[in-house]
Amino acid sequence: MAQTTALEFQRKFGEFQHQAQREPVEITRHGRRELVLMSANHYDWLMAAAKRTHRTADAAPVVADAVRRAEMDPEQAGLDDLLK
Repeated sequence: MAQTTALEFQRKFGEFQHQAQREPVEITRHGRRELVLMSANHYDWLMAAAKRTHRTADAAPVVADAVRRAEMDPEQAGLDDLLK
């Protein structure tokens, strides 16, 4: 993702506006991420994807059962420590 400061963004708004049509542009202020400029199409895609996401509690019983029975690859076992 492209990145710029708020001051540079103000100076080159048109340039970043065109760049945001191709990829999101992260805008920082005082070294911290503050805003992300993106095309309307990208935003619409993200919103549609968020609406397609479902809670596990709302899943069909057969899906919930499959999730309960699923086993993790032993190579990934260390990931459990990240959840603690």
